[in-house]
Amino acid sequence: MTGDDARDGEVDASPAVTLDDIEDARRRLGDVVHLTPLDTSRTFAAMSEAASLGLKLEPLQRTGSFKIRGAYNAMAQLSTTEREAGVIAASAGNHAQGVALAGDLLGIDTTIVVPEVTPAAKIAATRGYGATVLVEGDIYERSFEHAVERADETGETFVHPFDDPAVVAGQGTVGLELLDQYPAMDTVLVAIGGGGLISGIGTAMAAADREIRVVGVQPEGAAHAKPSLDAGELRQLDDVDTVAEGIADTRLSETTLAIASEVVDDVVTVSDREIAAAVTLLAEREKTVVEGAGAAPLAAALSDRLDLGDADPAVVVSGGNVNLTDHAALARTGLFELGRYAEARLALAGWPTQVGAVVETVTDEGAELDTLERARRAGADHPNRTPVTIGIEGRGADHLDAVLTAVAALDGVSVVERSIADGT
Repeated sequence: MTGDDARDGEVDASPAVTLDDIEDARRRLGDVVHLTPLDTSRTFAAMSEAASLGLKLEPLQRTGSFKIRGAYNAMAQLSTTEREAGVIAASAGNHAQGVALAGDLLGIDTTIVVPEVTPAAKIAATRGYGATVLVEGDIYERSFEHAVERADETGETFVHPFDDPAVVAGQGTVGLELLDQYPAMDTVLVAIGGGGLISGIGTAMAAADREIRVVGVQPEGAAHAKPSLDAGELRQLDDVDTVAEGIADTRLSETTLAIASEVVDDVVTVSDREIAAAVTLLAEREKTVVEGAGAAPLAAALSDRLDLGDADPAVVVSGGNVNLTDHAALARTGLFELGRYAEARLALAGWPTQVGAVVETVTDEGAELDTLERARRAGADHPNRTPVTIGIEGRGADHLDAVLTAVAALDGVSVVERSIADGT
């Protein structure tokens, strides 16, 4: 990819971040960050029809995401006066942990403002690194506004999660590692929130000695990047609605728009249900717990949005900071999306007489019983039957349908409703 391939648009084409900046960041981060693994997956390559597919596993990074790279690179370059004043940041959780750990390593006091949607696990981890955490605002933009106002009042140094060339350069070290670890790579898929990660990785790819396609991925409920890149100027959403809270930003920044306009080839969107399916598959096939934002690029690879036939894509799995209860719920939704989970409402002639028969039948049919509970009686329920809901996991839609048919054949049991996705 060269400058001739850059998008047309009303943005500053001067490079805010260069390859030298990213190389400097890699040296600065040498004893701070882990070299996270690049794992190739035959399963995901086959599912995406790619020749090969590499997974860059940043959930195994310190703090559970790539954010420590940019945060440390920026904070390590602060002056003595700026360090003594302390640092403040706004974040949905991952940047918060990166700033907090960087502050701990550099001896800088840190305060983090997080939105109400931030998972409790991220808040607890941030406090664990020694930061003061303030919960302000329903979405990131409100937290950002509060943090900036406080910085003006206190003199603390504000560390932006993406509108900072030093942060972008730090995130770009992921790209340098990809170039070393995955020589076959000809495409890289990267989630976009504020655009810092894709701007850094894209800059590294643009300087490579081979052409590498850079594709951004956003959830449908926070898809601001493509309109901005197409228009050549910032487009901001009024609100966001996505399970991928780590990339639930309302806009790019001036810095990331300028860089992304030069180095990003395309942006695609995925649904929350596709993200959930990717979360499930990463847990099942890769044995890796991933948050929604981290799974978005794999969701794109497995969708019909991209033609990856005979390509060798790298998928940047950017983070794994998620509450286990949220992960379990996402995984269940993912199983349903894949056609491997069914829910049904039963009517039992006797309680709990038929319960044992239902459990035994599900097991005998080779399925897993996930939930079984007595349901609240509805007006349409037979007055002499006990309503029960069940959730079962199976090999696919046909298998689940056969299991529920066997349950319905039991004496004293009827299947009132069933819900099975077809997995397509």
